[in-house]
Amino acid sequence: MIPNGVEDEDKFLSAGIAGLQQNAFYMHRALDSNNLKDALKYSAQMLSELRTSRLSPHKYYELYMRAFDELRKLEIFFKEETKRGCSIVELYELVQHAGNILPRLYLLCTVGSVYIKSKEAPAKDILKDLVEMCRGIQHPLRGLFLRSYLSQISKDKLPYIGSEYEGDADTVVDAVEFVLQNFTEMNKLWVRMQHQGPAREKEKREKERSELRDLVGKNLHVLSQIEGIDLEMYKETVLPRVLEQVVNCKDEIAQGYLMDCIIQVFPDEYHLQTLETLLGVCPQLQPSVDIKMVLARLMERLSNYAALSTDVLPEFFQVEAFAELNSAIGKVIEAQEDMPIAGVVTLYSSLLTFTLHVHPDRLDYVDQILGACVKKLSGKGKLKDSKATKQIVALLSAPLEKYKDIDTALKLSNYPHVMEHLDDATSKEMANVLVQTILKNKTCISTAEKVEALFELMKGLIRDLDENLDDELDEEDFKEEQNSIARLIQMLHNDDPEEMLKIICTVKKHILTGGPKRLPFTVPPLIFNSLKLVRRLQNQDENAPEEEVSSMPKKNFQILNQIIEALSSVPVPELALRLYLECAEAANDSDLEPVAYEFFTQAYILYEEEISDSKAQVTAIQLIIGTLQRMHVFGVENRDTLTHKATGYSAKLLKKPDQCKAVYSCAHLFWVDDQDSIKDGERVLLCLKRALRIANAAQLMSNATRGSSGSVLLFIEILNKYLYFFEKGVTQITVASIQSLLELITTEMQSENITADPTADALLASTLRYIQFQKDKGGAVGEKYESIKS
Repeated sequence: MIPNGVEDEDKFLSAGIAGLQQNAFYMHRALDSNNLKDALKYSAQMLSELRTSRLSPHKYYELYMRAFDELRKLEIFFKEETKRGCSIVELYELVQHAGNILPRLYLLCTVGSVYIKSKEAPAKDILKDLVEMCRGIQHPLRGLFLRSYLSQISKDKLPYIGSEYEGDADTVVDAVEFVLQNFTEMNKLWVRMQHQGPAREKEKREKERSELRDLVGKNLHVLSQIEGIDLEMYKETVLPRVLEQVVNCKDEIAQGYLMDCIIQVFPDEYHLQTLETLLGVCPQLQPSVDIKMVLARLMERLSNYAALSTDVLPEFFQVEAFAELNSAIGKVIEAQEDMPIAGVVTLYSSLLTFTLHVHPDRLDYVDQILGACVKKLSGKGKLKDSKATKQIVALLSAPLEKYKDIDTALKLSNYPHVMEHLDDATSKEMANVLVQTILKNKTCISTAEKVEALFELMKGLIRDLDENLDDELDEEDFKEEQNSIARLIQMLHNDDPEEMLKIICTVKKHILTGGPKRLPFTVPPLIFNSLKLVRRLQNQDENAPEEEVSSMPKKNFQILNQIIEALSSVPVPELALRLYLECAEAANDSDLEPVAYEFFTQAYILYEEEISDSKAQVTAIQLIIGTLQRMHVFGVENRDTLTHKATGYSAKLLKKPDQCKAVYSCAHLFWVDDQDSIKDGERVLLCLKRALRIANAAQLMSNATRGSSGSVLLFIEILNKYLYFFEKGVTQITVASIQSLLELITTEMQSENITADPTADALLASTLRYIQFQKDKGGAVGEKYESIKS
């Protein structure tokens, strides 16, 4: 019995090592004096220490290794003895006189190794004798280590083809038979360990057995290295014998480990040609064996084999590997009704990886696997098991990684059905994988149907599935997610305007459900993609039917208006105003005056009702003025209305400097170079004079509150506007008015109350240099500027 106390076990180990070392010492002395009789005596006593039953496998292994080292030295001595004239046959018989069977068999194996090397008898006969003699030890632990020793000393002496110990025509059969027989006996001993001792120590025994499994598995490795085992022999002899032992042992640990060993040690092409036999064993294994891992490893090896070269693919087609594996998985899942969902998905994930390597062109196979997975998941709802969801993500990611094309995934009818079983957080992660795949491969989604399918898959990113998820998400991560969606929307394209309009409508339907946090990210890219369509329609063939050319932009603008209106729920009035102005400019280019006017109206309403921050108002006014100045579509009445509003807004800004800048910018609304109808010098001058009055008022306020006149920067900026319109030929801007303004600026800058302003000094110096430059030009321009005294 193995003692329960670890301390007792250590004590027994120490005693065993001490006894072994003492006898080894006397054995060495006998070896040094070439005393064969004493050498055998003390070596037998040394090996008697291995007869103990008091040690666990781990401790016994330590003792065994010490004995193994000594046996190596004894083997060298036996070899030297034969060279000195001692008969190896007599020596082989002599060691069999040892009193105890365990030392006798260790010595017999050691001499047997020398006997085989001497070649005085066929290797197959000696090996057969040894493997049969070892049946004398039936104690599981002692028997395992004895046979492990036999396997160790014989692995380089097997009589296979090409070996120096090669025998007759059946030499490979002899080598295989020896290894198989030793493997079978070792496995029986290993399995028998499970049934030794009380039931309460079952877990302990299983752990101990796991520590010893490599002793058994090494036999299969040796078997796989034997030269001369061709496919026919493997199929007819080796595999059936090994599988017979696997099935008959009826032990869950042994079956799982040995099936894994078979898959790992034998060549891939052999597995492929014996696939039916290998898979046929799976249903015969114990229900508790983890068959899914066995099948997963088999499919992984076959997948890697297929990935090595396309030359091997015909072999897969010949044996109908997909059908065999698919059938086997179906049977396993059906037989194990209580198999966890994670296990089911693992099997299908492995089969999918295999299929993508072997049958990359068979999308129907891929969809069939996904369909089988959906069938098994039906009624389960959203999965809570993290292992299962992880496997589903792997399953869904595999086609994307293989085809690097979302188009292919969208053709798989069962793809979205599998995604439905992911929890909200994982669904979001998977949607992100889809988006990044599209962006990385620059895939263009070109039909409304595909866009619908894609956005349905991406719903975790474009709308709130679970409000708590977004609350937990880091702000930077959220922005990065939504910016990826924005880039994706910009990539949607179709050359056919009708189809592109359908795409825009499809995207609109999905993103408008995104909630206030998402709309500021997703609305602008959709607006600009729609505007690209508008620009394209402007350049349409002139021969296109008039009603087609005119109706589609109007419809597009209606959609644009609806999309921007959705931003009112956020609210982000500054963004909405910018988008209205962008649309107004596009309507202007399409010669749609009513549409452009409506967009401007909406922008003005936003300005009046929503934008209250003074800085935001200044920015908005500059945008309005800049956009309105570029408009050519408006008639006199509409333009006057909009211009009057813009100048009114400018004059009502909170800060005087902001008022001044906005008012002098309004001067550009009354003088547009390429539009003869918009050249009103009187109103240009009126705006500039009004700006001067506001600048003067700003100076007075500064003087009253700070005791200094403040900067003359505003006057210099207005001077630059005077020079601009003077050069453009506005007759109302005269040399006298410019000269008067210059003198005013000079006077102000020489005043004692003026506040030093390096920016104003630099701008004035630059302006004076420009005037001088224009004078030096000569000609008509030079003549105009000549009268200005700077």
